[in-house]
Amino acid sequence: QVQMVESGGGVVQAGGSLRLSCVASGRTLVNVDMGWYRQAPGKEREFVAMTRWTWRGYTRDYDDFAKDRFTISRDNAGNATYLEMNSLKPEDAAIYYCNGSVPGPVPVDYWGQGTQVTVSS
Repeated sequence: QVQMVESGGGVVQAGGSLRLSCVASGRTLVNVDMGWYRQAPGKEREFVAMTRWTWRGYTRDYDDFAKDRFTISRDNAGNATYLEMNSLKPEDAAIYYCNGSVPGPVPVDYWGQGTQVTVSS
């Protein structure tokens, strides 16, 4: 069983920054994709960013809204991922969820409990 614990959410003014952290435990996740999704009230959960394991190291994918303002990173052990969010906008307010996705014929997803990000205008 894998546990994923997020931290770092909070209240920030528009234009400010936050750094989210996610630490996984229960098994090694070095070769597993880890990243972030978010869900705003009344909206579907949406993709934010992901680190994907390759034999050359981790690649990084972003949704278009996150490309210029957010930076995802991964620790060397592979069991933690971080999301640096800059120039935050009110529309970035959401619950941010950490995701770990184990590849295979039937991919297995693990989720954290979420961390709230509130952006005041």
